[in-house]
Amino acid sequence: MVTGLLTLQESAYPGGGFLIATNIGTLGTQPAYDPVFQISTSLDRKRWTGIVIHHSGEPAGDLESINRLHLSLGLRGLGYHFLIGNGNGLGDGVIHMGYRWDQQLPGAHVAGPSGNLHNQRSIGICLIGNGNRRPFTNAQIAQLINLIQRLQIEMKIPANQVYLHRDLTENTASPGRFFSVAQLQEQLLDLPY
Repeated sequence: MVTGLLTLQESAYPGGGFLIATNIGTLGTQPAYDPVFQISTSLDRKRWTGIVIHHSGEPAGDLESINRLHLSLGLRGLGYHFLIGNGNGLGDGVIHMGYRWDQQLPGAHVAGPSGNLHNQRSIGICLIGNGNRRPFTNAQIAQLINLIQRLQIEMKIPANQVYLHRDLTENTASPGRFFSVAQLQEQLLDLPY
């Protein structure tokens, strides 16, 4: 069940987007009205064929700080489609839907030889925190799994198309050594597509 949706004005948050609060007790279910799919443009179901999981690499962060960082790196703003907070800047387990998802734009979240393909076709989800230093919160992992399952169902994304950033880019450990790959893999939906 969805418990809330808060629109953030462009002037207040330069990266734009929405905060989405969901009830994590409904893992594996999809609400009738899902704000993840209530976006300002048509949902491009044919484009999105994968999901890539990242970490921010910093113990704290929110839309503004990550947007500033991405702008300083020469990007046009927040490179991820979704952020999931850890309580240090963005609420613990709170999902922020970025402007790239709202407008169905390619991401800017994977570098290297396969970067262009995955930025064009994969949904980028970033967990706030550094998975090399400590595990992510229970709320973050629960919301990550819930979000991935919802995206899998709606976009028909099979489990073998859900990646960790480190699987696609050399010289990164993202989402970090403390990220529980086994926990994620046992929760991915094995869809018959």
